[in-house]
Amino acid sequence: MDRQFRMLIDGALIAGVSTFDVINPATAESFAQCPKADEELIDRAVGAAKRAFPAWAATPIEQRAALVSAIADKLEARAGEFASLLTAEQGKPLNQAMYEVMGSVFTLRAFAAMRIEPTVLRHKGSNMVTEHRTPLGVVAAITPWNFPVILVMNKMGPALVAGNTMVIKPAPTTPLTTLLLGEICAEILPAGVVNVVCDQNDLGHLLTGHKDVAKVAFTGSTATGKKVMAAAAAGVKRVTLELGGNDAAIVLDDVDAKFAAQKIYGSAMANAGQICVATKRAYVPEAMYDDFCDEIAKLASAAVVDDGSKQGTTVGPIQNKTQFDRVNALLDDARTRGTVIAGGTPIDRPGYFIAPTIVRDLDDDAPLVREEQFGPVLPVLKYSDIDDVIARANDSEMGLGGTVWGKDLARATAVAKRIDSGTVWVNQYLAIDPNIPFRGAKQSGLGGELGQAGLLEYTQAHVINAVELADA
Repeated sequence: MDRQFRMLIDGALIAGVSTFDVINPATAESFAQCPKADEELIDRAVGAAKRAFPAWAATPIEQRAALVSAIADKLEARAGEFASLLTAEQGKPLNQAMYEVMGSVFTLRAFAAMRIEPTVLRHKGSNMVTEHRTPLGVVAAITPWNFPVILVMNKMGPALVAGNTMVIKPAPTTPLTTLLLGEICAEILPAGVVNVVCDQNDLGHLLTGHKDVAKVAFTGSTATGKKVMAAAAAGVKRVTLELGGNDAAIVLDDVDAKFAAQKIYGSAMANAGQICVATKRAYVPEAMYDDFCDEIAKLASAAVVDDGSKQGTTVGPIQNKTQFDRVNALLDDARTRGTVIAGGTPIDRPGYFIAPTIVRDLDDDAPLVREEQFGPVLPVLKYSDIDDVIARANDSEMGLGGTVWGKDLARATAVAKRIDSGTVWVNQYLAIDPNIPFRGAKQSGLGGELGQAGLLEYTQAHVINAVELADA
């Protein structure tokens, strides 16, 4: 790729102190150069955001929202460009990339339509108690490589509407779409309101520990999230952490096995399984276990695994070599513990390709069941007692999402209420809506994103408790 990418600092698109390769995961070869920041550029970005904050916070919310809507309009106008670049750097099929880009447009517009109104807590006689919401200041947004466009919007939309300024740091394996977003921000926003810096996973601590950063919004692994939280603790910074998941799907005994297999296959293999709320383990009644396994194995075997830029591809590559190696290690272990009925090995070709894999007959203590695989590999486990399977599904340090499948909606909903996760979908999957809050339980996160609650995460509650002055 001939074009040059630039970081955004204080309204200017600038080169870094050096560059690094961006790898196309479908070829395992470099296709672009990304500019790299250093400590001085990080300080410049935070300083620019700090200087821009007072004027941006004082800008009426209607004007801030209008500018966020303008970013959405520009993104929509360049959707094809963003989707092609997203497929090149992330690997997902082009139709899925376009879905992510257009979902990002919808997310920005949803936040632009939200408002923050004062809440009257008490009005008794002359005593008026009102809770106002004020912006926090500089927000550091650190985003992952699985959805590098929409997960920026989940943070940028509420942060800007609420009146904060930002420094955004994308994952080093998928930085280019965020740099492209920086070009749009440079056209539309006042200087310093949004800044974009890039690193090779070596400068994040400068943001999370920076004295002038008021909040850190992070999406990524639980292990890294713990480090972010520890760094932010020194300054008692506000944090939002959207971390890993090991989401369980529970199939009830009144569902057709073929139907359930189709739904769970889709919930497990979208984006090559690289979704925090993808189904990571499926629990199926013993009586339908064999039929379910046969059907989901057929679906996995029929997948078209290829470069996401090629028409007809349904499953793209693992995004990076580190994750590719990790998934392969889990596969190596699973082959010794269970029965692989589809896929099971890397594809012998350039790039980081693993065919959709189904493993049955595993014990609950297998690493593929206990850990988040974050790849196109699904363990299928059997159960015979509903109370037992709920306990097994809850036997995890994580609690991000999950699904329950059943014809009897009341029964399925009752089961969903007993799952220890921030979100449980009944008879649907990945039903994420920017107007509905999304939170993690246990070690899957802290705070929340999306919805009005997600908007309030970027504000400080400010209570005014007033009474009339009595006559002296």
